Amino acid sequence: MNTSFGTKAELLGCVAVSLEPSNPKPYVSKPYLCNRRFDCFSKRFRLQSMVAEDVRTRTTKRSSIISNSQNNGLEGGDMLEVLTYKDAGVDIDAGSELVRRISKMAPGIGGFGGLFPLGDSYLVAGTDGVGTKLKLAFETGIHETIGIDLVAMSVNDIVTSGAKPLFFLDYFATSHLDVDLAEKVIKGIVDGCQQSDCTLLGGETAEMPDFYAVGEYDLSGFAVGIVKKDSVIDGKNIVAGDVLIGLPSSGVHSNGFSLVRRVVARSGLSLKDQLPGEALTLGEALIAPTVIYVKQVLDIISKGGVKGIAHITGGGFTDNIPRVFPKGLGAFIYKDSWEIPPVFKWIQEAGKIEDAEMRRTFNMGIGMVLVVSPEASLRILGEGNGRNSAYRIGEVISGSGVSYS
Repeated sequence: MNTSFGTKAELLGCVAVSLEPSNPKPYVSKPYLCNRRFDCFSKRFRLQSMVAEDVRTRTTKRSSIISNSQNNGLEGGDMLEVLTYKDAGVDIDAGSELVRRISKMAPGIGGFGGLFPLGDSYLVAGTDGVGTKLKLAFETGIHETIGIDLVAMSVNDIVTSGAKPLFFLDYFATSHLDVDLAEKVIKGIVDGCQQSDCTLLGGETAEMPDFYAVGEYDLSGFAVGIVKKDSVIDGKNIVAGDVLIGLPSSGVHSNGFSLVRRVVARSGLSLKDQLPGEALTLGEALIAPTVIYVKQVLDIISKGGVKGIAHITGGGFTDNIPRVFPKGLGAFIYKDSWEIPPVFKWIQEAGKIEDAEMRRTFNMGIGMVLVVSPEASLRILGEGNGRNSAYRIGEVISGSGVSYS
């Protein structure tokens, strides 16, 4: 891997092409050099990367009368704070507004991945970070899997277009380089690349004294894949009656950790304490690496019938699923069609978080949603078992947004 040290990384020019949710026909922008002020916004924007999740916490008190059966023994008249992602310092609406403004300056931006025309194919690019899940790595001392999360966040985005990942580049920045620790992190990146069948092509190691806290580091990553133009998954053929297939997550993945950390602090538990009712610690449940769906999704695509794919990251079901639909269509979710992992149940109970907030912040046990024809759904569900399990979680309906049974 190429490495160098410096106070900033050199930005490269890039070209953005994307699939707008409101206009599923691929929009191919003319090549332009990205303004260095804005880097290269060639994919979807999620608050874990666009808004520093460790910004000053803003607490909006919501006084709620909690009954004895709901508050783990608190007196019925106690006033408890109902937590939200915004309370934890991350404003999803502000991120959406930034996307809207940037889209005016760089038309064509907005899909899960940016598409660049190359002969009869598109190169598909994505970039992301890991957010404040890094704080859990620092606190638990578990650094071996955070690199898997980094790769997953980018390759899972570009595979939504049907693209096969080709290569990955990483950026590792720290105050003072701890070679042993950095090796553990990069080993995870190598593992993630192997899981997604792509090459770790290079990267940047930046040592910046006084910029980061001692013993801490930051990560970002960049993936590029390829798909034939006539094989792009763009959602334009989705119709009412199509089926939503959910692929299970391993847990929280890499989104919502500013809120998770607030919940942990409020709960009084440490990361070394056992997750209530489970055989693993809270830290182990939360640090579980993001599932890399590349091989499973490409296999399903190869058999036909896949019309749209949504990677469930920041924004949860609420914001991500509608992005792949043509105008006039919405999603109807069967709430009890999959088992919600215990870690989400604990987060909601300990944080007194409302259902709507959970669905807009977390993946709730489904990390990828495929929109498929009814015929394809029968095959996919029939083949789903073990690690490659899949669930019928809903259907496409006339309307807009996401509703629940």
